[in-house]
Amino acid sequence: MSSNQAPYTMELTGRNIIGHAVVGEGKETFFAVNPSSGTEIEPGFREASLEEIDEAIQEAAKAFQEYRNKTGQEKAELLEAIAEEIMALGEGLITRCMEETGLPEARLVGERGRTVNQLKLFAQLLREGSWVDARIDTADPERKPLPKPDIRSMLRPLGPVGVFGASNFPLAFSVAGGDTASALAAGCTVVVKAHQAHPGTSEMVGRAIQRAMQQCHMPEGTFSMVQGASTEVGQAIVRHPQIKAIGFTGSFRGGKALFDEANKRVEPIPVYAEMGSTNPVFILPRALQERKDNMARDLAASVTLGVGQFCTNPGLIFLQDAAEEKEFRQLLAQHIGDMSGGVMLTSGIRGNYERGIEQLSKIKGVEVLAKGKADTSACHGTAYLLHTSVQRFLEEEALEEEVFGPSSLTVTAKDKEELLQAAERLRGHLTVTVHGTEEDLLEHRDLIDVLEQKAGRLILNGYPTGVEVGYAMVHGGPFPATTDSRTTSVGAAAITRFARPVCYQAFPMALLPDELKDENPLQIWRLVNGALKKG
Repeated sequence: MSSNQAPYTMELTGRNIIGHAVVGEGKETFFAVNPSSGTEIEPGFREASLEEIDEAIQEAAKAFQEYRNKTGQEKAELLEAIAEEIMALGEGLITRCMEETGLPEARLVGERGRTVNQLKLFAQLLREGSWVDARIDTADPERKPLPKPDIRSMLRPLGPVGVFGASNFPLAFSVAGGDTASALAAGCTVVVKAHQAHPGTSEMVGRAIQRAMQQCHMPEGTFSMVQGASTEVGQAIVRHPQIKAIGFTGSFRGGKALFDEANKRVEPIPVYAEMGSTNPVFILPRALQERKDNMARDLAASVTLGVGQFCTNPGLIFLQDAAEEKEFRQLLAQHIGDMSGGVMLTSGIRGNYERGIEQLSKIKGVEVLAKGKADTSACHGTAYLLHTSVQRFLEEEALEEEVFGPSSLTVTAKDKEELLQAAERLRGHLTVTVHGTEEDLLEHRDLIDVLEQKAGRLILNGYPTGVEVGYAMVHGGPFPATTDSRTTSVGAAAITRFARPVCYQAFPMALLPDELKDENPLQIWRLVNGALKKG
């Protein structure tokens, strides 16, 4: 169905998607809850039984044997078909998602666009084809003392992948989000565990993928989706011997639990978990002197964007002690105090946020500088600005922990040396931002050198909220931001998480993949005897 046709009307079933079927044999039922009103939303959703989870994964393992050999063109057509099917859901998808998440229409329309565009990005990557990193070392039978064999290698798919939907991005990091898109692009089959906070949205998108699979004549079992509010559903996916990798976006507690579970298996598997970050911002003296008014306004907007429910929310702000620093904190506190906050995704997230603020404010040496406008409505998140010194930050590890919501902690250093100490003390984060003039940056080269080791993305004179989907983006970072700092969960490079290198020695041309044949029928870039060539 093309995107200019009439949108589908869909009656939700509250059941699970296994291959081409919709099933629901589980006995437990749960409901989505409207965070704005606190009321349950029909219908009830059946929690997947262990038998259904096993069936979905067994079907995925069976389908993988065929899907793994689909051409880049065939997989690209599938991803584009999924994008069209999502768009064909029309306003119904946005309406249901607004009910389940409390997120505004404009935000969700934009997120749907991002979801569709990243599917198309991977389709473009597949059509070009060079992502497989093809390498060819041709034979030299005359080499002494031993002949050199013909050796060729490329990336091949891992196998069935378990994907966990995120709470804060119900489209872009969920059923058809970056993990699913990159796994399918790599040639892996996928079993998604839908997030319990937006099961209706998940079913709508899951059934759109199901339709695309059937239209593109993909093997049944290439995609399945199971529902569940309990941890048992997720654990069953991770424990299943046919699952070969996990993609996860969420809390540190949840991601670390899955990582630990995967490493208990007889065959440990990679868990690519993005687990949150406080995304430190360093404001250097000359930049502060020149731009404190604008930075106070823009930082307040970044801290409270989406009620602070972004994994790139700037939760730590480092400054050097000076008159401008005190003025800046006053300005930032004024902006935060004027913020009205908003509805958070779930009561659980709001509760964790409030407890996090309470715990921070009780730490010795921490003061609350500002509190936004309070609201007694369900799930409302109130903005906060807190303050402490670098000395307390160095002494108290809890000050670096993420508080998921619209708050930030300013940290004042006595001098440049103390600022550097704070940077060296940092654990892993998704982003680090530095605001500085050219002179500031030249004087703080040692600081930037340290910060490069602390995050996956370094930002100069900008703000971390907002992640561009493209070829060069890195959305990852050292532990505890992620479980594997070598990877990204956003952008074209995310595909490599779900592939492994395979070497073919002394193979005849007829048995080699097209990517490795001498004539290079796909016309991709390849490393041939150490030289990058095309053709």
